[in-house]
Amino acid sequence: MEYMSQEGYDKLVAELQHMVNVELPQVKDAIAEARDKGDLSENFEYHAAKREQGRLLGRIRFKQRVLENARVIDKSLLASDSVILLSRVEMTNLTNNARMTYTIASPHEANLREGKISIKSPIAQALLNKKVGDIVEVHVPAGTLRLRIESISQ
Repeated sequence: MEYMSQEGYDKLVAELQHMVNVELPQVKDAIAEARDKGDLSENFEYHAAKREQGRLLGRIRFKQRVLENARVIDKSLLASDSVILLSRVEMTNLTNNARMTYTIASPHEANLREGKISIKSPIAQALLNKKVGDIVEVHVPAGTLRLRIESISQ
């Protein structure tokens, strides 16, 4: 079971619909066009289109499975006294006093540009169930980070 926000669920539905309604027909057209060119044994365009079709069908099946197992979380029912999924956490890196803010998201919603980190990431795992003022040590590939939680919100 995958927990996610309504926004993340809606985005996955839109991506799936785009793949099924736009990308898949384009690939099928490319296969038909390449097939019309004759001998399939040496037809690079045909084989490339078939590979693309297989890749696309795999992505479609993956998104369908994610959506089948998805459970949307109502943010209004979540407490904000400790770090949980969908919490927005402001913290200070005690090594260099840099402030950073991340939202703990499902792996399918994670996007560092938007400030959303996966709940499965080392930082999120270290922050889970911690409260404001707690100091956590996180082991990341670059070394160990010491972070102090400044605020938690939803």
